[in-house]
Amino acid sequence: MSQFHFRPDRYLELMHEELPRYEELQDETARATAGVETRTILELGVGTGETSRRLLALHASARLVGIDASAEMLAAADLPGADLRVARLEEPLPDGPFDLVVSALAVHHLDRDGKRDLFARIAEVLPRGGVFVLADVVVPERPEDAAAPLSPDYDLPDRLDDQLAWLREAGFDAQATWVHGDLAVVRAVRG
Repeated sequence: MSQFHFRPDRYLELMHEELPRYEELQDETARATAGVETRTILELGVGTGETSRRLLALHASARLVGIDASAEMLAAADLPGADLRVARLEEPLPDGPFDLVVSALAVHHLDRDGKRDLFARIAEVLPRGGVFVLADVVVPERPEDAAAPLSPDYDLPDRLDDQLAWLREAGFDAQATWVHGDLAVVRAVRG
């Protein structure tokens, strides 16, 4: 994955400009974690903490471990008590087990093989019954539904059905819980 840097002070504004359904995506991401008995959460791609805050509101007693490739983004996240680490998705994940793994708008930066590898590594840090929630840009069924602006060599979304298949290969029971055009939320339970 090539390196790209968002400015923390403009991140939320940029997301609202580029993804009109950003808030809905975030809400659906959090909703997909409801009902999970959660003591530990691993978030992949913390950014400025938009997803983290929603997760911690629902799972107030959970301990959050989060990674992001940008130290500047993590510094802006302002998540007291969280264990935040500068790391890339291609690197080894923090030691588990985690009850819940969540990633919003980060995995689409990996190519097909990178996604498959990441899904397998996520399965390794989740116990049976643990949940992975993926919220991301996907290649839509209909080309006219592609709305997210993509940068070549940085944004590498794949079809939702391919990602569901790769999650199943990794040992998950996976299904989309929300799809709108080229945005999707997937809840995957480790078998």
